[in-house]
Amino acid sequence: MNRIALVEDHARLAALVRQALQAAGIPTDVFPSLETAWQALRDLDYAAMVVDRGLPDGDGLTLVKRSRAAGLGTPCLMLTARDALHDRVEGLEAGADDYLTKPFPMEELVARVRALMRRPAGLRPETPGYGDIRLHPDQGLLACGEETITLAPAELQILLSLVRHEGRTVRRSALEAAAWGLSDAVTPNALDVALHRLRRKLIALGSALQIVNIRGLGYALREDSMAV
Repeated sequence: MNRIALVEDHARLAALVRQALQAAGIPTDVFPSLETAWQALRDLDYAAMVVDRGLPDGDGLTLVKRSRAAGLGTPCLMLTARDALHDRVEGLEAGADDYLTKPFPMEELVARVRALMRRPAGLRPETPGYGDIRLHPDQGLLACGEETITLAPAELQILLSLVRHEGRTVRRSALEAAAWGLSDAVTPNALDVALHRLRRKLIALGSALQIVNIRGLGYALREDSMAV
């Protein structure tokens, strides 16, 4: 996913940062609290996150620590009004990758976010897989054995989410957000169309996996014998 998560409760600042990032070609989802951001970070594979330390439900460092403890390697830029050395050290030791003190030039924030997006998330495999399939995100390919097939960007993000949940159910809304972000309008049947295409591609590759609709809950990758 080429989107970033911005965790900032100051509406005006969040709007300015989002505008600057999107003008630079970086789609951005905005979250006003730790809890709303955490729900999204668990489901979506963001390229980076920008986190304010002062949030209504706690210190932004809490989100960073929680993410690292859960094995999420999403690169993180911390925003803060604090300028003390020990605050910067505390943020970096908690798992943040960079630190920016308010007020800051938007050009500098955009440059730092770009630099973070170029870093691989160290805790993520380069070719994530589950069962008999593997994904090559940089090439937009799905592989099964020696066979490969091209995936559209939305299809890739949907399958990445399903693969990383390793057979567990993923909510419909989470798959839509993975494919198209939280800010873009999604047509009612867009996910159904993408899932139909992915099912056909899995069959074309001869995979034992299929995308199963867990009624009322969401979707999961399951082997034929596990399908319900």
